[in-house]
Amino acid sequence: MKKSKISSRFKRKRAHLRVRKKISGSESRPRLNVCFSGQHIYAQIIDDREGKTVVGVSTTEKTLKAKAIRPNCHGATEVGKIIAERAKEKKVSGVVFDRGGFLYHGKVKALADAAREGGLEF
Repeated sequence: MKKSKISSRFKRKRAHLRVRKKISGSESRPRLNVCFSGQHIYAQIIDDREGKTVVGVSTTEKTLKAKAIRPNCHGATEVGKIIAERAKEKKVSGVVFDRGGFLYHGKVKALADAAREGGLEF
């Protein structure tokens, strides 16, 4: 018998579904979702009841592309600071953190810590 191989992408998706069963964002405490691809970092603050993104940050934006932010701990710290600033502008102070199936370690932790320092409450 041949043993089937489960990809790491599939494992992350499965972990994300487990997390999303327990977490949902509301108007008072929206969900801060993070995603890391091979070249970019994405962070969104989402109100799940309305189904709308309140604030979003991505390294694909022109202003951040000029800074040449890489998807590492340093880049995650920069994105965390920016998402906190934009959340303050929209008067969002408290969020629920959705790590997106990634382990809470390294760049995920760096983004979360930078967002906390910027004024977001988890």
